[in-house]
Amino acid sequence: MKKIAVLGLGKVGALAARLLHDSGFEVIAYDQHAPREEMPFDIRSADLKAYDSLEKIVADVDAILSCLPYQLNVGVATAAHAAGIHYFDLTEDVPTTKAIIEMSETAKGLMAPQCGLAPGFVGIVGAKQIGDFDDCRSCRMRVGALPQNPTGLMGYAFNWSPDGVVNEYLNDCEVIEDGVRKWVSPMEWLETIYIDGMKLEAFTTSGGLGTMCETYLGKVANIDYKTMRYPGHAELMNFFFHELLMRERRQEAGEILVHAKPPTDNDVVYVHVASEGTIDGRPRREEFVRAYKPLEIGGKMRTAIAWTTSASVVAVIEMVRDGKLPDHGFLRQEDIPLEAFLKTRTGSLYAAG
Repeated sequence: MKKIAVLGLGKVGALAARLLHDSGFEVIAYDQHAPREEMPFDIRSADLKAYDSLEKIVADVDAILSCLPYQLNVGVATAAHAAGIHYFDLTEDVPTTKAIIEMSETAKGLMAPQCGLAPGFVGIVGAKQIGDFDDCRSCRMRVGALPQNPTGLMGYAFNWSPDGVVNEYLNDCEVIEDGVRKWVSPMEWLETIYIDGMKLEAFTTSGGLGTMCETYLGKVANIDYKTMRYPGHAELMNFFFHELLMRERRQEAGEILVHAKPPTDNDVVYVHVASEGTIDGRPRREEFVRAYKPLEIGGKMRTAIAWTTSASVVAVIEMVRDGKLPDHGFLRQEDIPLEAFLKTRTGSLYAAG
């Protein structure tokens, strides 16, 4: 794998493309609008919603990375599958992933969705913790992408796709509870978490576990994923979506929220993964707790959500190229070894961040 196409040049896509270039890949990037930042690789304009455009793109590369809105990923994956090349994306959307899993059964290349932060890196950490126990009774994964200096009652800024956030807040959430795989409502199971003295609340959101419930059913009694926010956020979002019925107008809801709370460059990504179980018959608890802040990469400061998301997928792509992961079929995030991930050129950013 040498030549890779990157679709979508938002903050995450543009940085992922640069990191791939810096890691030795030949990158061709596609978007309808070229980014303002000068890039050291070929940038082309294309209608990424049109299947014939996708067919032309995949015919000329060894792999494709979609950094597009989740609604477009099935079309991209279908084109990659037909061409027999590797496919990677960042989606948290469950139906999209299920469609890609079905394609992977006949794939000549590797089908690897969910390679971002959550799902993605957080599942790699969780799987490592589970593997450390002789018997693991619980794995709790929490991630929050937040402004460092919040304002207003909501305490939030939309540094991530509004479509993706609304999707996470409204779609049902898969968990394992007391050994039973089930679906629960989003924005519930509210709890309080402290990281470096910062008080946060966490609540259920959709998609963050990827395929972990299927993988660990019958092996781990309790697995769940929650999003972390500043206190009071969940109550306001429940009011907005359910009492004002904005759940019935998802696109408009996203537009309203971004207009009210636009992105900020001064952000922080909190990661809190905690697992409990026994080792040699003795009870133990393992924790992975980090607060990732913006980093300078390629001579420019990158937001925490941009570099944590893009670095995760690029590290995985490096591992596939280097023969440290499978080269065909479906890739589950929990099958990616954390130690090898952190030793890649790009994954090492997680150790330094």
